[in-house]
This record gives sequence, C-alpha cells and structure tokens, in this order.
Amino acid sequence: MIQDRTATRTAPDTAPDTAHDAGAGSTEAPLSAAAPGVAGRRALYIGAGVVLLALNLRPALVAVSPLAGTIRTDSGMSAAATSLLTALPLLCFGLLSPVAPRLGRRFGMERSLLGTMALICAGTALRLLDSVLALFAGTIVIGAGIAVANVLLPGLIKRDFPARAGLMTGLYSMSLFGGAALAAGVTVPVQQAAGLSWQATLACWGAPALLALMFWLPQTGARTRVPAGAAREAARPVRGLWRDPLAWQVTAYMGLQSLSYYAAAAWLPTMLTDAGMSAGDAGWMLSFSSLLGIAGSFLAPVIVGRRLRAGTLAVLAAVLCAAGFAGVLVAPVGGAYVWMVLLGLGQGAAISLALLFIVQRAPDIRHTAQLSSMAQCFGYILAATGPSVLGAVRDASGSWTVPLAVLLALLVPQIAAGWGAARPRHVAGR
Repeated sequence: MIQDRTATRTAPDTAPDTAHDAGAGSTEAPLSAAAPGVAGRRALYIGAGVVLLALNLRPALVAVSPLAGTIRTDSGMSAAATSLLTALPLLCFGLLSPVAPRLGRRFGMERSLLGTMALICAGTALRLLDSVLALFAGTIVIGAGIAVANVLLPGLIKRDFPARAGLMTGLYSMSLFGGAALAAGVTVPVQQAAGLSWQATLACWGAPALLALMFWLPQTGARTRVPAGAAREAARPVRGLWRDPLAWQVTAYMGLQSLSYYAAAAWLPTMLTDAGMSAGDAGWMLSFSSLLGIAGSFLAPVIVGRRLRAGTLAVLAAVLCAAGFAGVLVAPVGGAYVWMVLLGLGQGAAISLALLFIVQRAPDIRHTAQLSSMAQCFGYILAATGPSVLGAVRDASGSWTVPLAVLLALLVPQIAAGWGAARPRHVAGR
C-alpha cells in the first residue's frame, strides 16, 4: 500500500470504504486490493459471529446495576465500593486498550477474539464464589476481555466487510445496546422467577458468552485470506498516530459521548426517583431508553452518506441528547417517555458514529486497530470519571440542576469533535 507519511489523507464520507469511494483526492491504494473482505456464506457466518460477540460486551457488566442493592445488603459493601463495580470495567477498557492491537498481531484476530469470550466466561464463573474478592476479580477479568474485543472488532469489520462498513457497524453497535437493554430488563425478573442468589444470577450471563465462544471457535482455523504483503504490513505497529489532530478528534468524540452515556445511565433513575417517580418505573425508563438506543445505533451508520453527512448526523445526535437532558431538567416525570426517546435515539446514534469514525478514518486494518486502541483508551478513561464527577457535583450543589447543566455543556465540545472527526480524511501515521 502507498503510505503518506506526512499528511492526513482524504477518505470517503460514505459508509462503504471501497476503492471506488476513495475519490480522486485520495493518495491511498485501493483498500479492496489489500483487504478484499468475505462474501457468501462465510460473510453471513462472520457477520453472525460479530453480532454474537457484541451481544456479550455489556450484559455481564450492566447486570450489576439492577442487583446493586441486593449485593450491598448481602455483602456489607459500602455504596462507594459498589459503585466501583461499575467504574472498574471502564478503567479496564481504557487501560487495557493499548494491549489489544499487540494481541491481535501476536495471536491473530480470530484467536484473540475467542480469548475475549473465554475471559468473560471465566469472569462470570468467578462471580459464583461467595466472596467480595471474587466478585471484584471476576469483574476485572470480564472487563479485560471486553476491552480487547472493543478494540479488535472494528478492525475485523474493516478487514472482512470493507464495502459494508456502515451496515456492519450498525449491527455491531445495535448488538451492544441490545445486550445492555436485555441485561437491564431481565436480570431481576430472572432472579425472582428462578429464586437465584445474586451470585448465580450474575453468573447466568456467562451462558451467552459460552455460546459465542463455541460459535466463534471454528474461525480460529479459517482466516480471511489476504495477500502476503498486506499481511506483513498489517503486522507492523503504527507510529505517529498520537500526533495526528484527526485521530484526537475521533478520540475526543468517543470519550465525550461515552462520558455522557455512562453518567446518564448511572444517575438517570436516581434523578427520576428524586423527582417523585417510583423506583420500578425509573428503572424501566432507563431500559426503555436503551431499547430506543438500539434503533438509533443501527440507523445512524446506515444512513451516513445516503441521507445525511456524518457531521450533520453528529450534530443531530447531540441536539437529541440536549433536548432529552433539558426535558429531564424541566419536567422529569410528566414527559419522561418523550425524554427517554430523545436520549435513546441520540445516544445510540452517537456511539455508532464513534465506532464508524474509527473504521472510516483509518486507511487499513493496521491503522484501524491502532486508532481503535487510542480512541477507546483515552475515551473510556474519560468516561470512567463521568458518574463520580456528576455525583460529586450533585452533592455540592444539592440538586440535579447543575449536573444536568454540565451534561448539556459537554455536548458543545462533543459536537465540535464529531464535526471534525466526520471530515472525509484518513489519519496519518506510518
């Protein structure tokens, strides 16, 4: 491939990332020559594998929130220690993301992704033990597996579906939201219906991971064929990416939208209960918002380049979130369903765009893995601060007015980062 070592390169602004879309202004060789992708039954099989893998990247973590009260009562943990169960995975996402590209180069993408499901299975099994230490250890193991999968899956999409990046990113992000919504909605009903302990209930979420592991196992011996030169090129680490402004705009967008999502997810039920809504209804509102997020996360990357430009969609996603936060501030109970619809669509679109920017702004598989690592390393470390900072602001101000104003204010730099990341360019780096 022709490498531009000095400048950021032009790239298509549409979802398909093919040689035809690259345009006359691009200095890169056709991507299809290096990564022809997969077709036919193998494409369907790998696509289903991506969906199954993605479905397992949130439930084992989200399931902790509905059981937090029970866990605190049975274990005697403080509120701060319980909240650490939510923050630890995000820190794992950020701190371990730089390791993922190395694992992909060392063991291959297929084997590395298989290993992520094995880690999730092992982490959920650890949670079966009646021990607070085992609960935290299992959470860290699960977070490590998810951190690696978070980074490698965009690269897999870039490699195997170069002409269908928008569709596959939509399915990927839709599965993320779907898994989270499923865990939020059924964890407590399953526990109550089966009479399970909270340890056994958390461990139940290892079953889908085991299914994904078995489904993905054949892929470790059936790799996508790429030319030898392209394989050698993909094995080299990218240098100079951290000095590229476009890479930092992609990173900032990933971090800001993640901060907004996780801060809202942590405190929205509390905001609604403080406004007079019952705890059950407040929990349902968060699940309802996640269900709408499924639609937003699927539609956003699919319509980029067909109906709206990516920058315009990034602005629209932020406006939807702003309207939702403003509604919660003004009429939290009376208009709750409307605000959750707006937030779900906006947040779903934002996470899909963040993932799509990683795929589109990278010229090849090698850059995709490295850009994904950079964006998720800094992005999730930033996101991990959101819930605690928002809670501290609430305690200092005595109401939810200032925290919601902070979330509204953060949408301004999110728009700026999204507009910059949407430029039809490729990141530099060699």
